[in-house]
Amino acid sequence: MCESVRHYSVHATIRPKRKINNVGKLYYLETATHHHKMKSSGNTGFIGGGNMAEALIAGLCRADFDATTIFVSEPDATRRDTLKARYGINTSADNHTLVENCETCVLAVKPQVMRSVLQPLAEVLEKYRPLLVSVAAGVTVASLESLSGGHCAIVRAMPNTPALVGRGATAIFAGENVSSTQHERAEFILQTTGITRWLDSESLLDVVTALSGSGPAYFFLMMESLIEAACKHGLDTKIARDLCIQTALGAAELAGKSDVSLSELRRRVTSPAGTTERGVEALQRGGIVAAATDAIDAARLRSIELSKDSGDDS
Repeated sequence: MCESVRHYSVHATIRPKRKINNVGKLYYLETATHHHKMKSSGNTGFIGGGNMAEALIAGLCRADFDATTIFVSEPDATRRDTLKARYGINTSADNHTLVENCETCVLAVKPQVMRSVLQPLAEVLEKYRPLLVSVAAGVTVASLESLSGGHCAIVRAMPNTPALVGRGATAIFAGENVSSTQHERAEFILQTTGITRWLDSESLLDVVTALSGSGPAYFFLMMESLIEAACKHGLDTKIARDLCIQTALGAAELAGKSDVSLSELRRRVTSPAGTTERGVEALQRGGIVAAATDAIDAARLRSIELSKDSGDDS
């Protein structure tokens, strides 16, 4: 087992679960057979040891993965030492060694450096042909195939930062050469940090990037604004923050567990001529709907731009 996930202790009991959505509710299922199969399906490597890689490593540790089956290649020596001390995993600065030892390689690097990371690995990737799972925004399967030599099965994923506390939302798209076993393997790794949803069109990952990939920042901005407004009327900053965060958590959980639409949930809170109605009307007058639309559109277009910046010729 991994040595420590204490800094994620708020969700230390999370187990890997298969998730399906049924009329708005999240149901969590787990089978010992599936868990054992995934645990015994070879080594998992991470090229890049940043925050998203660590979120996935922590998720695997919560899933009782053997630390000796997890590898990270990371150029920063201090970061390597931190990850090794925290989880007891294998670390090095050599991407070639990692590919040689891992059946699954998670590409956890910035899209701007994907070319410089993958092209030197083309020969070793051709020899060992691991499953490549990319969490880099905007880098398409076609681009990844071109940069890696075209010999590996490729899965693209768009996670988000709540994965750091086991509450992530990840959309996944599989390239044509991904086997059913590799499909399951990718899903298992990614769902240790939260929910996963498969897409049947790669272009939808640009929309997902704008929605759930960038979405945490939208909610943080909304909470910042609400807290600031409350403090202007005399509420203590810490109290305002605590109440706002708990309200956001409660509203999200209520929405996830409810059988009714979000608009109906909003209606149930909004009494005629009451305070909530006045507040919602003020938000609508201020253009919150148009602002949300603009945010999704702008972030989606930036995701498309990143695919071009990364050298995608598709």
